[in-house]
Amino acid sequence: LQDAYKSIDEALLQAATYNGRKLRLISIHSERITSSNVASLLEGIDGVVVAPGFGARGVDGKFEALRYTREHGIPTLGICLGMQCMVIEFARNVLGWKDAHTTEIDPSTTHKVVDLMEEQKSISELGGSMRLGGYDCILRPGSRIATAYGADFIRERHRHRFEFNSQYREDYERAGMVCAGENPDTGLVETVEIPDHRWYVGVQFHPEYKSTVLHPSPLFMAFVKEAISYSQENQGKC
Repeated sequence: LQDAYKSIDEALLQAATYNGRKLRLISIHSERITSSNVASLLEGIDGVVVAPGFGARGVDGKFEALRYTREHGIPTLGICLGMQCMVIEFARNVLGWKDAHTTEIDPSTTHKVVDLMEEQKSISELGGSMRLGGYDCILRPGSRIATAYGADFIRERHRHRFEFNSQYREDYERAGMVCAGENPDTGLVETVEIPDHRWYVGVQFHPEYKSTVLHPSPLFMAFVKEAISYSQENQGKC
């Protein structure tokens, strides 16, 4: 649907404008993405946003896209479920946990890298167990995301139930995926990134909700700036 990700589209448009560029937005339904066609579908793309969502529909395609952008150094931003898919793909293809998943889709997985918080598990009503509204986040100094915001403390809006499972945090950090942002009250991981990648950042919150024409999201600004740089480098190789 044209307006399915309207707020993300607008945030990208605003960031492109402030970076002096015209946005060329290509929407790819993740249900169409496979290991055999991912290279052709992403050919010529300067940056990839892996969007939010609920349920199992299209997640396998998200994994394929994320593996490709991670392995080929393409600027990538994962939002909400997009970040969770980053975590799952990394677990499967870097940490070697082939059954890693979110319990939203596979409750029986032996590697519950994305799961409900303990206090949520007793709440049966979907809306009641969602984390909604603005929450604080402390960012690791010097991280990609702290550089994007120009700050080590931010506040962004949330709309989700499932979280990164912090019991695996050390495994991810050792393997090269850094948990660069966390909630100061709960310790919940809010952002992940790969420092060895040119720009591969996932956030549990929704930065597009606060992006406006007068105040574009710093995270989208940084993502678009990196996409422009990537495009210019590739043009220089032609």
